[in-house]
Amino acid sequence: MSGAAYWLPVIWTVILAAAILIYVILDGFDLGIGMLFAVERDRGRRDVMVNTVAPVWDGNETWMILGGATLYGVFPGAYSTLLPALYLPILLMVLALIFRGVAFEFRIMTRDSGRSALWDLAFFGGSAIAAFCQGAILGGIIQGVSVTKGAFNGGPLDWLTPFSILCGLSVMCGYALLGACWLVWRTTGVLEASCRFWARRLAIGLFLGIIAVSLWTPMLHEPYLVRWTDWPNIVFVAPVPLLVMLLGFLFVRGLQREHPVTPFLCALGWFFLCFTGLGISIFPYMVPPSLTLWDVSSPPSSQAFQLVGTAILLPIILTYTIYSYRVFRGKVTEADAYH
Repeated sequence: MSGAAYWLPVIWTVILAAAILIYVILDGFDLGIGMLFAVERDRGRRDVMVNTVAPVWDGNETWMILGGATLYGVFPGAYSTLLPALYLPILLMVLALIFRGVAFEFRIMTRDSGRSALWDLAFFGGSAIAAFCQGAILGGIIQGVSVTKGAFNGGPLDWLTPFSILCGLSVMCGYALLGACWLVWRTTGVLEASCRFWARRLAIGLFLGIIAVSLWTPMLHEPYLVRWTDWPNIVFVAPVPLLVMLLGFLFVRGLQREHPVTPFLCALGWFFLCFTGLGISIFPYMVPPSLTLWDVSSPPSSQAFQLVGTAILLPIILTYTIYSYRVFRGKVTEADAYH
C-alpha cells in the first residue's frame, strides 16, 4: 500500500471524527434543551431556554452534513453498508429533526393561539427521538454489522438490541445534561437554579451509562477487548477512568460554588473521553467488525481532490461558528428575544 493510500484515509478519519464530535457538542445541548421541556412547564422560562440557542441552532447541523458528505465521498463502502443496516433509526432521526425544526418556529408563531402547547410537545418529542436514534445508531455500529463480500446482509432490525437501546438512553441523558449545563451558563434566577438541580441528577444517569457501556463494549468483540488491554493502547486507556472521576469532582464542585461555565466544560470533557474510548475500541474498523477504513475508502486521487475543498471550507465553517457564538454570548433573560 502506497503512502497516500495509507495516510489519506487516516486523515479523513480524523476529519470525520472531528465533525461528529463537534456536532455532538453543539447540537447535543440544543437537543438537550428540547428534552428539558419535560421538566420545565413555565412558558416564559421555556422561551428563555429556546432563546439561548435561537441565533445559532441552524448552523449546528452543518457538522452533521459535513460528516455525511465525508462518509459518502471518502468512504463510499462504509456508506453503502451502514445505510441499509441503519435505515430505520436514520430515517426516524431525520424526521424527528425536521419535525423539531418546524416546532421550533411554530411554537413562537402560535404564541397567542391555543396550539402553542402542542408545538412545545412536538419540540420535546422531536428532540428526544432524535437523541435516542443517534445513540441507537452509535450502538448499532459498535456492536457490528453483518457483512458478506463487502455488502450488508442482515435484517432491518438488527440494530435494535439491548446494547443499542442502552446507548440511545445514555445519549439522551448526556444531551439533557449538556442542555442543563448550557442553561446554567446562559440563564439566571429560577431557571438557572432549576437547571443546577437537574444537572446533578442527569450527571448521575450519564455516569451510570458510561460505566455500563464501557463494561459492555469490550465484551461485544474480542478485538475490542484486546485494544483496551494490549500495549501500547493501555497507556491511553488507563488514565480515562481517572479523568472521568476528576471531571466528576470538578463538576460537583462547580455546581456547589455556582460557577457558571465549569459544569458545562466538565460535561464536554465526559463526551470527549467517551468519544476517545470509542475511537480506541473500533479503530481501524469503519464497519465493525470486518471492514477497515482502507477497505471502504475511495481512490486516493478522489480523496486528495476532496481534501483540497475541505481545507478551504472547513476554516470558513469554523470561523462562522466561533463568530456566531461569540456575538450571542452572555446571559439571556425574559427581556431578550431572537424571534
